[in-house]
Amino acid sequence: MKVVFLTSIPAPYRVAFFNEWGKICDLTVIFERKASADRDDSWKNVDVRNFKAVFLKGVNYKSNKAFCPGVVKTIKSLDYDVFIIGGYNTPTAMMAAGYLKRNHIPYILNADGGYVKKNCLIVNRIKRHFISAASMWTCSSDKTKEYFVYYGAKEEMIRKYPFTSLYKRDILEKPVSPVEKEKCKKLLNIPEKTMVMSVGQFIRRKGFDVLLRAKKKLPAGTGLYIIGGNETQEYKKIVEDLGLSNVHFIPFMKPDELARYYMAADIFVLPTREDIWGLVVNEAAAKGLPIVTTDNCIAGVEMIEDGKNGFIVPTEDEDALAARINRLLSDDDLSLGFSENILSAAKRYTFEEMAREHEKISEEFLGIHGRNKGKTMG
Repeated sequence: MKVVFLTSIPAPYRVAFFNEWGKICDLTVIFERKASADRDDSWKNVDVRNFKAVFLKGVNYKSNKAFCPGVVKTIKSLDYDVFIIGGYNTPTAMMAAGYLKRNHIPYILNADGGYVKKNCLIVNRIKRHFISAASMWTCSSDKTKEYFVYYGAKEEMIRKYPFTSLYKRDILEKPVSPVEKEKCKKLLNIPEKTMVMSVGQFIRRKGFDVLLRAKKKLPAGTGLYIIGGNETQEYKKIVEDLGLSNVHFIPFMKPDELARYYMAADIFVLPTREDIWGLVVNEAAAKGLPIVTTDNCIAGVEMIEDGKNGFIVPTEDEDALAARINRLLSDDDLSLGFSENILSAAKRYTFEEMAREHEKISEEFLGIHGRNKGKTMG
């Protein structure tokens, strides 16, 4: 089966997924641009091994979008059985969707995440026009299914897949023992006996201000490690105003460095105000960390059964956040049970499973619509 996938940038986790999927199908990926403007150099090293990569030429705008007039010519030059557009919200993707629709070529529209939001009438009409034009839709969550349906997708033609940034080998077989955690803490020079960890860009959406206020309600000796940037003036002021201690802000880390902190931590918290997924939840789950996150973190909502392998709290609720963290800190048996259960959930979210599900969906699509004739059309 020949599959063409159009997407914006070669994010490392997407490239890894494409490499895995490319083992079981003839995959070509069309990228609108070579890198995102707001990411580190690791996002610029594209490790293409098991698929064919095509990089379009165009005008970049924002951090990860581009206008590439040559996309239609590129599509005409390719042979494919299944065409997938990874997102509709760039001019390039819109041009591709328009070409496929005009030429009566069925295609799949993919979105890793999405929320229904209040938009002006024109924006709603644009979204409905492009989203409803697809023949099948793929997404990572029930929230995104609602999003697709709201903008005209046929619910019976929406398929879910497990979204991740991990291979099966990245997931631990069992929780890290207390002895091993102590060793990890010593290697990282972490002095606190208990360690609460969070990861993300230092931006308002991630809710670290809420976590800092919740810290006031945690046992005094608890260390809070927030990884992903440099201390902002806002965070500094909260720490000073509340007289917080044992709060550590750590700059961005590469995955192998970050893994050491996951192994040392006792609890992972993502207090996000909104995440259309939240891959750090996958990463924490893979290391068996009990997780506390919000009802606006889609990875949390999809992967966590509240009270069984983690806790889901309302967004902006620092009291609920602190209460759930404290419960885990005070109950070793509960914490261990969460660790074991979240590892079981994490094993369903791997590149291998993600690739198998995409292949299954593509085969179903092919069975419904038959084979496209690729470059002989249009």
